[in-house]
Amino acid sequence: MKTGTQHLYIPGPTNVPEAVRRAMVVPMQDHRAPDFGDLTLGLFADLKKVLGTKTGTVMMFPGSGTGCWEAAICNTLNPGDKVLMARHGQFSHLWVEMARKLGLDVELVDLAWGAGTPANEFARILGKDRDGAIKAVFVTHNETATGVTSDVAEVRRALDEAFHDALLFVDGVSSIGAIHFRMDEWGVDLAVTGSQKGFMLPPGLGMIGVSEKAMAAAREARMRRAFFDFAEMARMNETGYFPYTPPVPLLHGLRAALDRMLTEGLENVFARHRRLATGVRRAVAAWGMELCAEHPSLHSDTVSAIRVPQGVDAREVIRVAYDRFNCSFGAGLGPLNGKVFRIGHLGDLNEGMCLSAIAIAELALAAAGAQATFGAGVAAAQEIYAEPVARAVRPPLGIATPVAAE
Repeated sequence: MKTGTQHLYIPGPTNVPEAVRRAMVVPMQDHRAPDFGDLTLGLFADLKKVLGTKTGTVMMFPGSGTGCWEAAICNTLNPGDKVLMARHGQFSHLWVEMARKLGLDVELVDLAWGAGTPANEFARILGKDRDGAIKAVFVTHNETATGVTSDVAEVRRALDEAFHDALLFVDGVSSIGAIHFRMDEWGVDLAVTGSQKGFMLPPGLGMIGVSEKAMAAAREARMRRAFFDFAEMARMNETGYFPYTPPVPLLHGLRAALDRMLTEGLENVFARHRRLATGVRRAVAAWGMELCAEHPSLHSDTVSAIRVPQGVDAREVIRVAYDRFNCSFGAGLGPLNGKVFRIGHLGDLNEGMCLSAIAIAELALAAAGAQATFGAGVAAAQEIYAEPVARAVRPPLGIATPVAAE
């Protein structure tokens, strides 16, 4: 029989804060009532702050980020359109597969799983596309399978320097709300995310930011869509309503989550994720192990994919953590299955939670046959988490604090 807390350290769904969970426990309400916009209009406005847009249109669809991938494609492109994509992880792979299923002509750059979006190669391809055959460029901002964050601004620069008019699609499912995202500054036309990661909600709500250029493209696009139609959704959203029944409890939860994020301050949210991720990365280095990401410049602040040593099965690490220590780590996906395990460090998270994840990982690694020195990763992370406050208020470990004479 398992007792105590079930630890959740996967990169989504993430932990739901108690205040957000309570906010979702509401009586059913009339989503056509005259005051329903009192709830929803503020959500649209605050989501624009998180996406980093003043000029874009934000929409929410019942479903997941994958649903908004489909919405982005179906509303702005035509069957047979040529698009430029890179495959360097499970989620970029799935986006490629969707594009092909929807009838797009995919020019694909295949990379090692652990690489980032190849901005230089994209620049070369775009520079040769003198006739503008490429209608869209797709970027996976944060590849959840490999713990890699790509530079969207570099891809925008490649488009601009080639004087190319292609739409810029960005998958921000495991980045938006936890890592800096600047939709307007980066010239992103379609930004896709979901409720279950940085927004600290259960799955079930897909969110998409649409530029003015993409909205114009949607008026001309001929690909079939019904449920995901931008025009009808945008028309209804103007007054706070939806073309069909929205997931009202999730909207109440989103209100509480956004309040929490904006009270902390978005810059502080991003800095917290960077600090917590740095502690996890230091722990991995202390174990003598490597991350899947090919270079430190690609390290994700929301998930670390950790390569296990030769002869160790990452699936056994995950099994031991779950069965013996009530802890869920993310599995290796696709060709990384059995080779990596993933620690998700995003959403409602603090230092103590990260230290628990690291300590349990040490136990599970040792049980799976890895040469693990207990406490090495924990100590390395503590060195990050102790700064700057702890060293200013207590002496180093091992030095007694003087006791005042009575």
